[in-house]
Amino acid sequence: MRSSSDPLLPLVLAVAEAAMADLGIGVLELQRTAGGWRRQPGSRFERRITGLTGWQRPTQALRCTGPAAAVFTNPKPLGYRDGLGERIVGTFANCAGGTTPWGTVLSAEENFQSQVSEGVFADGSAAPPAERPFRWDGARLDGLGNPFGLAGNKYGWMVEFDPQLPDQPALKHSWLGRFRHEAVAVQARADQPLVVYSGCDRHGGHLYRFVSDGVVSDPHNRANSRLLEQGLLEVARFAPDGTGHWIALTPTTPLAPLRPSHFSRFGLEQPSVLPHSDRRRSGAEALVNDAAVASYCQRYATLGDLYTGQGAILVDAHLAANAVGATPAARPEDTVIDPLNGDLLIAFTAAGRNAEGGSDPAIFRGPGGEADWPHGWVMRLSDANSDPGSRFRWEMVATGGTPWQGGLGFSNPDNLAFDPAGHLWMVTDRSNSSSLDVFGNNSCWLLPRSGAAAGQALCFAIGPMDCELCGPCFDSSGRTLFLAVQHPGELHGTRQGDASEWQAHQLVDRDGQPFEQLRQVPLGSNWPSGAPGRPPRPGVVAIRRLDNQPLLATAV
Repeated sequence: MRSSSDPLLPLVLAVAEAAMADLGIGVLELQRTAGGWRRQPGSRFERRITGLTGWQRPTQALRCTGPAAAVFTNPKPLGYRDGLGERIVGTFANCAGGTTPWGTVLSAEENFQSQVSEGVFADGSAAPPAERPFRWDGARLDGLGNPFGLAGNKYGWMVEFDPQLPDQPALKHSWLGRFRHEAVAVQARADQPLVVYSGCDRHGGHLYRFVSDGVVSDPHNRANSRLLEQGLLEVARFAPDGTGHWIALTPTTPLAPLRPSHFSRFGLEQPSVLPHSDRRRSGAEALVNDAAVASYCQRYATLGDLYTGQGAILVDAHLAANAVGATPAARPEDTVIDPLNGDLLIAFTAAGRNAEGGSDPAIFRGPGGEADWPHGWVMRLSDANSDPGSRFRWEMVATGGTPWQGGLGFSNPDNLAFDPAGHLWMVTDRSNSSSLDVFGNNSCWLLPRSGAAAGQALCFAIGPMDCELCGPCFDSSGRTLFLAVQHPGELHGTRQGDASEWQAHQLVDRDGQPFEQLRQVPLGSNWPSGAPGRPPRPGVVAIRRLDNQPLLATAV
């Protein structure tokens, strides 16, 4: 943080405050009219929960449930203390979330590490804000939490709020763990524990399951939110034979990290990234050989040896999961419950690796056995038992990539949604590569459950230039599909006139013969107006049939 006497501080605060106001969660009310869906101006439900909500008005601050509250109120932490106790200023980096069966909304805090420090100490306390300084590199702002002294351990959670109660503070449920959340799926069955699945969107991130201590009485009762305040967080360990089991993130759980030799069998150099062995330091340590990992496990036998309590484990869930041997996954970007049989569907956007980790090549392999497969998968996971440590079965049901590579034609699956008939809908997220390669723009795909097209992926809609389609969801009747169009024109900005370029792509026809395809591709976007020279804007589209029937019949 800058000194209060720094003459640049007022300017930094003004810029950071404006940027943080653009982050967070917004609630709008829509109404369907004869002319389509329209925003309800002046709705009493409209509100914003920004990156700084509660900063100047403490009564609006977010609250925390579960064991992390003890971390935030620790009077003598090993690391940084923001002095706010359980109060939390704002939410930001919000990504894939969902609506609970009882009507509240869960919003995932994903890439928070760009704005606040991610590393924590053995007691769960935050690294100092100075580890993520405020900076502008000419293209983007980072470290927005630094000027306000935000504690990094208060971000990276699953946030719950009730859109029907705009005066009620939002909650961060610490039993669901702190990591780069990018998905949530809620299984609420009467007389059974509440189960919540979530993924960590990073190379080598994990799939998590929360199981409540209490049981659901009525899946539609808003009191179910209280079930998120006490339970057990587990992390998935996949086996190559299509089975797997859940590992509890508790102090008694033994350490069993994957060794570097596990990856070297596949020709990969991948260290074991674990909580720093000097427990007086925050963050992680990369161990490059099996001997170092064995020595680490002799020194620390359980998670209780690494952390001072349950709250600290949840605050550092990703590294704790690494330590107990959870499967490093291929960037799980969304999870959704199959409404017909209760299975979990997971979008893994890509298998890759960086200095922080990489996916397990024994599980995430391309059609030709590739250890790094950039096009992703959709997995079906059958999880019938909510007992601690229970087993599950899994299978890949859709593989990305071109058909001549063994894929279904899409690349980088992201958000998922089921329609009432049980057909799966998926959108892709290919970032700035969109439109620059053979896959073209980001798009929306249908994966039919039944009919002649079952097992195929059908392209349903193509997004504007340089955008990401996200947040697919249906109204209760299944007659309208909502899609958000995010950051159109991100790569080339506003399209000027008829600006375009020609691209040549090498394709393969149905007979296996290669050919060259020429494409004239617009440069930039004017969406949604289409007016020449007008800047593009994000928006939400609603797609429905003109005959007012369900968007898709039972069979395809």
